[in-house]
Amino acid sequence: MFDGPFDAFALIIAIIAFLIAIKASSQATELRRRLNSLEEMLYAQRPVQPPPLMPAQAEATATSAAAEPPPLAPEAETTPPPLVTEEISPPPLEPSTGADAPPPVPEAAPGFEERLGTRWVVWIGGLALALGGFFMVRYSIEAGLLGPGVRVFLGGLFAAALLGAGEWTRRKESISSIAALPIANIPAILTAAGTAVAFATIYAAYALYGFLVPATAFVLLGIVAMGTLAAALLHGPALAGLGVVGAFVTPILVSSGKPDYWALYIYLAVVTAASFGLARIRLWRWLAVTTIAFAVLWIFPGLDTEQVQVAPHAFHAIVGFVLAALLVVCGFMFGPTFEDGEIEPVSSGALGAYLFGAMLVVLSSAHADLALFAFTLLVGGTLFVAWRAPAATGALGAAAAAVFIVFAEWAVRANPDMLVLPGGPMPGVGPVATDSAVTLHLVTAAIFAAGFGIAGFFAQGRSNSAIIPVVWSAAGVATPIAILVALYARIAHLDRSIPFAILAVLLAAAFGAATEALMRREERPGVATSVALFATGTLGALALALTFALEKGWLTIALALMSLGTAWISLQRPIPVLRRLAAIFAAIVTARIVYDPRIVGDAVGTTPIFNWLLWGYGLPAASFWGASIFLRRRADDAPLRVVETAAILFTALLAFAEIRHFATGGRMTSPPSLLEFALQVCITLAMAIGLERLRLRSHSIVHNVGAIVLTSIAGIISVFGLLILENPLLLSSVNVGGLVFNLLLLGYALPAVLMLLLSYAVAGHRPVAYANTIAAGALVFALTYVTLEIRRFYHGPVLLYGGTSAAEQYTYSIGWLAFGVVLLGVGILVNSERARLASAAVIALTILKAFVIDMSTLTGVYRALSFMCLGVVLVAIGWLYQRILFRRQIAPPPAAPQTGS
Repeated sequence: MFDGPFDAFALIIAIIAFLIAIKASSQATELRRRLNSLEEMLYAQRPVQPPPLMPAQAEATATSAAAEPPPLAPEAETTPPPLVTEEISPPPLEPSTGADAPPPVPEAAPGFEERLGTRWVVWIGGLALALGGFFMVRYSIEAGLLGPGVRVFLGGLFAAALLGAGEWTRRKESISSIAALPIANIPAILTAAGTAVAFATIYAAYALYGFLVPATAFVLLGIVAMGTLAAALLHGPALAGLGVVGAFVTPILVSSGKPDYWALYIYLAVVTAASFGLARIRLWRWLAVTTIAFAVLWIFPGLDTEQVQVAPHAFHAIVGFVLAALLVVCGFMFGPTFEDGEIEPVSSGALGAYLFGAMLVVLSSAHADLALFAFTLLVGGTLFVAWRAPAATGALGAAAAAVFIVFAEWAVRANPDMLVLPGGPMPGVGPVATDSAVTLHLVTAAIFAAGFGIAGFFAQGRSNSAIIPVVWSAAGVATPIAILVALYARIAHLDRSIPFAILAVLLAAAFGAATEALMRREERPGVATSVALFATGTLGALALALTFALEKGWLTIALALMSLGTAWISLQRPIPVLRRLAAIFAAIVTARIVYDPRIVGDAVGTTPIFNWLLWGYGLPAASFWGASIFLRRRADDAPLRVVETAAILFTALLAFAEIRHFATGGRMTSPPSLLEFALQVCITLAMAIGLERLRLRSHSIVHNVGAIVLTSIAGIISVFGLLILENPLLLSSVNVGGLVFNLLLLGYALPAVLMLLLSYAVAGHRPVAYANTIAAGALVFALTYVTLEIRRFYHGPVLLYGGTSAAEQYTYSIGWLAFGVVLLGVGILVNSERARLASAAVIALTILKAFVIDMSTLTGVYRALSFMCLGVVLVAIGWLYQRILFRRQIAPPPAAPQTGS
């Protein structure tokens, strides 16, 4: 189609030119439309002036005006003359105000072309300038055109030229009053490119050619970085970002085999101060955050060595903390202002970041005295700054967490085995409670606990915000408790310790006094929650006292009693958190039994009933039932349901554990037996009956669900345990005992009675199918008991072995039939349709047995007697139904009508 590639190329150019022409035409049309609109607005605002009159015309006009009234003003002004497309200079307008002023024309959003020409091109140009300098140096190296000295000189000259161009363009814009674009400032881009080239030139002179010693290169790069930060005051945030990154990266570029941490951290202190000062002057929060992040990262070098230089690292953390407090924290010293009553993230995060760095120094130096002293200073400084500047209150959480981590790591670091030997620690092995490190930690722990606790108490009521006092009280409660736990783990190795129990009691007394004092104060924001926190600390410290003083089994009991005590206190002091705390104690005790269900391990004892299981499960169960009664007096909420669940759980576990202990003779790992299954079913059904009665009064969803769960458990054990696994007629060769008083009575007759009672307990309150299912289970167990008792009569205490004689088979039929008749009699006497239906089911089963089994297995007189008795009974039953239950009333004949005589 085309003669050659040139034609195709020409066609493409023509198409592009055509598209550009169309776009230009549309833009010209749009500009003409906007100009016409503007001129219409101008002429509408300008009053119409008539042309000057001649003297004769003026006289005639005056005469006609005197003769007739003036005409009314026209509704609209005369039409302006037609517009022309060439440029015209409109006449000057009189200044107008108020309603006469035209509405401002909204500025159109910048289009693609405007963005491309005013922003993107400038950015790309600045990048190209910087890269051009780099590539020129690289080309000169590859081509061998210039020597190293000349290359470095030309690089420096190019950087100076870019910096000079940036300053010249900035001044020209300032002189000509040209507003620089806020996103693509040409002077800032040129200056940034110049500083980048200056960084690269100095680094090349040091690292590539060896012209500069490390100290000189370090100083020069630092000067460039500081100059970049200073220039950011004039050129904007982009240059500030480049300067701070370059300043913190300079120590990486210029390194030596033997690092001088003092020189490094003094240099970083100057850089941090300059960066924080610039961030404060220009209110650039991002610059402060970036500086903090880089400063904290510079704490890590040297921490992984065996001999950590504690002094310079501590100096870096302290200086950074002080600078952040002076320049970054809002409302403190020279920091920016901030609305009172709010926690400002950057203020709190700045202090927390340097606390984190100080914590790392302590951990890496194995808790050196100087590191611990510096860490203590920063924690105290955090309390002071947060006290004076509420914006930094969030740093209290970081301080509390850092304190706990330091002491927890100190506890784990110790050799715990040497602390709990019967004869005390071995000389020279492991830490002792009187060495300098332990003494320093004890003194520091006391300072921290007192500082956080006292400040947390006295901070109440100082702020109109609710969150500020809550954070103070939370830190004041949690920190002393955490420190006490860490010291207990380090010194007592989680063993019984009366001194630590006394300390915990004293701490609980202090928290209790604070709770009472705060409750007497006037209502202020956050005070109610703070009261709850101090009350929680009181109970938590008491729980720790019990933990420190008691063995593990008694600890479970103590925590359960704490739940009861907390619920009782919640009635005397209606603090919402107390209800949740009672539930927390219940949850802790529940989690404790998951670890060891026997509470005290193997030391349960062999005495039935009165053993450690009774105390370990019985006392917590009683405590939880009492706590649920106290909690229910105020509300039916989640904490109450947790405690009620724990009460039901511990009651059931007490029953099951005691049954297992009794059935196995104290050998808790022995396999189950018929006796154990029988007792479990009976106790579970009895508890289900009790919960069914209780739920009708309490209307508790926990009691409701608990009754269903216990009934289900009883059903599962009944089917799989009693009817299958331990059934003495199927799989088990158990000795059932005597003729009447035996395991059959306990395992089948008593569960049948309990199931019947449970079915009547749920009748009318649960679905009919639910009650009928339980009643059917009672019928199955009762019939099973009759069958097994007949088997016991013929085979002795072991039912599994031996064949079935004709007499035994006939006795089964007679026994089943008699059982059905008894059920029918009961149904007639008490007018129970359910009993009569059960009788019909048993008799139907007997009839089936007679025609399927007896007819084929019995012979002689037993077969005849079986069918004869069955027939007599069936006829008698029919007579009873006809004469008693469904007797037809014969209506008397109608009386004859009487007629009058």
